[in-house]
Amino acid sequence: MASCLGLYIDNNIIKYAKVSKEKDNLKVESFGVNFYEKLEDGIKQVIEETYSYKVPISVNLAEENYEYFDMYSLLNKNDLPKAIKTEFEAYCGDKGYNPNVFETRYAIIDNLEDKEKLKVIHVSNNKIDLNKRIQQMQGYKLSGVFPIGMSITNLNKFQPKENALIVNIEGKTTITTVINQKIYDVKILDVGSEDFLTKINLKENSYSKTYEICKETTIYTSEGKELGEETTYLEDIMPTLYEIVGQVKKVLNESLEKIEKVYITGTAALINNIDLYFEEYLENAKCEILRPDFIRITQDINIKDYIEVNSAISLALMGLNLGIKGMNFKQNTILDQLKDALKVDITPDKKGKEKKLAGNLLTNDLSQPLDATEKALLRVTAGLLMLFVIYSGFSALINNQMENKSKQAQESISNTNSQISAVNSDNQQVKSITNEYTTMIQNLQELNDKIADTNRTKKAIPNLLTALMSGMPEDVQITSIKNTSDTHIEIIAQSRYYDQLGFLKAKIKTDGILQKDTVISSAGEKNNDIITMKIEGDLP
Repeated sequence: MASCLGLYIDNNIIKYAKVSKEKDNLKVESFGVNFYEKLEDGIKQVIEETYSYKVPISVNLAEENYEYFDMYSLLNKNDLPKAIKTEFEAYCGDKGYNPNVFETRYAIIDNLEDKEKLKVIHVSNNKIDLNKRIQQMQGYKLSGVFPIGMSITNLNKFQPKENALIVNIEGKTTITTVINQKIYDVKILDVGSEDFLTKINLKENSYSKTYEICKETTIYTSEGKELGEETTYLEDIMPTLYEIVGQVKKVLNESLEKIEKVYITGTAALINNIDLYFEEYLENAKCEILRPDFIRITQDINIKDYIEVNSAISLALMGLNLGIKGMNFKQNTILDQLKDALKVDITPDKKGKEKKLAGNLLTNDLSQPLDATEKALLRVTAGLLMLFVIYSGFSALINNQMENKSKQAQESISNTNSQISAVNSDNQQVKSITNEYTTMIQNLQELNDKIADTNRTKKAIPNLLTALMSGMPEDVQITSIKNTSDTHIEIIAQSRYYDQLGFLKAKIKTDGILQKDTVISSAGEKNNDIITMKIEGDLP
């Protein structure tokens, strides 16, 4: 018969339930609530009370985070984990997180919005928080660390096509959406029972008394109709419940499928008539307290006592391999498995005799015949030894190949480096020759420019004279033509008439003998009826 102790650890409270399983039958052997000031002492007390020194223990994550990704359903099963990892890394990049600090698990379901895609429920937990939780269970047989939002559904067998919410109001509140028997969404609220327990504890200065007050509290309808005896602590409790029910209503309204039922559990489920209070606000959904479906209600059983440890029961069921798979944030090592294989059980059987597992082997009493268990243990040991020998051989072979490959890689690197050096040397030579050719080309270009200027100047004077002779006014004489600088020309002309000299100037401009914009002339000087004028400008 397999057993597991579920521990739900919250601020100042440990809820525990030891559940056993025999075939398909489940039984809660012991359960309760423990209040602590120092967590290690509280855990030790629970272990002692339930006698669970060697019993596998399942606990809740200290902090659990949920992200949701969409994946195409045609993705290969081998490629899907890589794609999910890539999506989480992109999410961390957007948030500025380091993805390596998180331990992650995920579940895959059908996407209700797009049939061609799958929806990934991705759960992450900071490794520091996870290791701290594991360290808290040091010395005990911790077998699993699970997210409570994914384990709470173990308490109820949902009917096909049943859509429901589980509102677990512990220190923080988790709202788990179940669509057609499958978890579809988990929402974590920062508000929960810790809010009103803290307020009441300030008045009572006793956490255990505060807890009992909540169990005895009765809430009223909004119409003021009394459903139970009056309490003075509603003013501390109701604001929190009002905020929670508002968030639940929001989830109901945003759901793609119609939600018919809302289950309430956790510490707040102990408050009398909380289901009626929720149902009053959630008009389109039936509200009820979540009860473990495998517990049969009789006159001897107070179901309310079981309800207050629902979270612990759900964790114990996860430890018994019930519920959604792949959510264990603690992976058993080979050393853990070997310890389990070599454990000794000396509990007495029904006849008062001790049952010894591997007794002859561990006590070196080889005179007695081996029983079936000892033979199985020998086979396991021989198998492990063979596995070790094969592993050692493969390790030596792989190390030898790695050394050879490393030498080849070093030789290849050296050869590549020498080739790179040769290429760099050739590159420097090419650059030097290129610079020489560039200088030669510039010199040739300057020489060509000088020759072109010289030829243009040589031809310009004859062309100028030819142009001046063509259509020269009869009364005008050119007495001097000078090339004063580069392309600048000065022409001295004389005539008895101003208009003839003006005609010459206009001809020089209009015919383009000199550049039009540069042509200027002096006012003209008259001496003995002869007018002398200087006309100047640049060659075209």
